[in-house]
Amino acid sequence: MQYAAGVRQTVAALVTAVATTALVAGCTPPGEDGAQPAAPSQSAQSPAPGAATGGTGGKEAATPAASGSPTVSGGGAKPCTVKEVKVTEARQAAVRPPGTGTGAAVIAVTNASKNSCTLQGFPTVAGAGNGSPDKNVPLATTHSGSATKVSLAPGARAWTKLTFVNVQGEADGSCVSGATPASFPTLVVGVPGAGAHQIALDDGVFALCDDKATVTAYSATKPS
Repeated sequence: MQYAAGVRQTVAALVTAVATTALVAGCTPPGEDGAQPAAPSQSAQSPAPGAATGGTGGKEAATPAASGSPTVSGGGAKPCTVKEVKVTEARQAAVRPPGTGTGAAVIAVTNASKNSCTLQGFPTVAGAGNGSPDKNVPLATTHSGSATKVSLAPGARAWTKLTFVNVQGEADGSCVSGATPASFPTLVVGVPGAGAHQIALDDGVFALCDDKATVTAYSATKPS
């Protein structure tokens, strides 16, 4: 009987010890037993600044990257070609040297195309050889003023003024230089980069001396 009582006391003591140990272990704060808490995984951490996420993304993700493509500008119109312009008018100028010849003529060049183009420079001038280009009589030209680029929209005009050594006197007239006056029903007028064009004076013929002409550059302003 004493042996059985002793066993019961030993078992009770063991149960009490185990319960106390469990209670103490359950109340121990994390880390106090020397163990370190596990570090969170990389996937659980906050995204780095600027990194794209599965939603709206960071600031950098919302900003489009530069494409590196060059900016395309409108650009200027190309120089007029012989297919785009025509010499459409030739009239005696209001302001011309005294005499009985043509004296001076105002020439109009028209952009006959559907595209804008540009002109810049001075005309060349020749007396037309009655339909035979090899018989044309080139005139020595003196440039008056400076040349600037003229932009011509479809249908727009550019102007130049040709001033000649005028014929003096009556009938066929005479030249101060002693040269024989020349008359041409038409002139061949050159347009820089756009060919040569034949044109008749709107009233009469071109009568001039000395195979010379003073020419202005093509301009958007009609000369007098």
